[in-house]
Amino acid sequence: MVGTILQESAREISEKIIDLPAARAVDFQQTIPRSLVHRAAVSEVFVTDLNILGEGRFEVGAQWPRRHGFFGPRTPVFHDPMLYAESIRQAVLLIAHRAYGVPLSHSFLSDHKEYSVEQTGLATVGRPVDVVLKVSAHEVEYRGKNIGGMRLDFECLRDGRRIGTGSERWRCVSSAVYRRVRGDHFAATPFQAAALPGVAPASVGRDRAEDVLVAATPTDGTWALRFDPDHAVLFDHPVDHVPGMVLVEGARQAALLAIGDPYALPESAEFRFDTYVEFDSECLLVVEAGEAGPDRTRTVRVEVRQKGATAATGTLGMRLS
Repeated sequence: MVGTILQESAREISEKIIDLPAARAVDFQQTIPRSLVHRAAVSEVFVTDLNILGEGRFEVGAQWPRRHGFFGPRTPVFHDPMLYAESIRQAVLLIAHRAYGVPLSHSFLSDHKEYSVEQTGLATVGRPVDVVLKVSAHEVEYRGKNIGGMRLDFECLRDGRRIGTGSERWRCVSSAVYRRVRGDHFAATPFQAAALPGVAPASVGRDRAEDVLVAATPTDGTWALRFDPDHAVLFDHPVDHVPGMVLVEGARQAALLAIGDPYALPESAEFRFDTYVEFDSECLLVVEAGEAGPDRTRTVRVEVRQKGATAATGTLGMRLS
């Protein structure tokens, strides 16, 4: 009986999928509507198009700008890998809303995300870079007749060549459910966070103090997460908890300090998110760095701790500059 219900739900949701011609090329002429990727500023939208190839199979176009105020490039010759991570985040939301009919009012929760990208695939060429994300859906979950979450796997192609992979496991809930889950924190804002003095911007490969997400602590190998609540990119729209991309970037900066190389590239990353990170309590980044391998990559493990408990864990592959 349960299997029949799930099959019927899957069939009904599949019928909602927009029927687009699978043969057409991905378009890079303009970005998709900003609301579909939960952005307030059009300038922060990187995805440009969605092709629905069949059940659970998609192509997403994305353009990496020649320059970006926050996402890099971190060096003159390579784009910031976090730009790829942000492209994946936006593609997840685009597919959820346009392909599966998830209402724009729903809230999204990321349980797990990872990416890996070749350094050569990040090369800058003096102009914007067009990439195609090939996406497949797995482990789709339903709440009644509605999508409750899934895992999306990614391949990133540049000029037809695969340069990276990725994956994101996400869930979504209605605004009413989210309000109940968040309770007293539903109306939280970034301005509740303590103002901490950041480390020197140059030590984490940055030029501006507002882009620094780590502060020193008395404990070796441990940094405190800090941020500017008015940051135009990190807090482009209202949020009631620390966004996952802020945690990933904070972990990257802590990793740079741990290995002493401000321009190392995080060519790979894997993060698991266990609970919300709140604005009103200290958040610590505990770092353990491994030795460099023959490919000049150091594996760095970062534990995100709040109120004495682990809120998230991540592993980054840092290619030395």
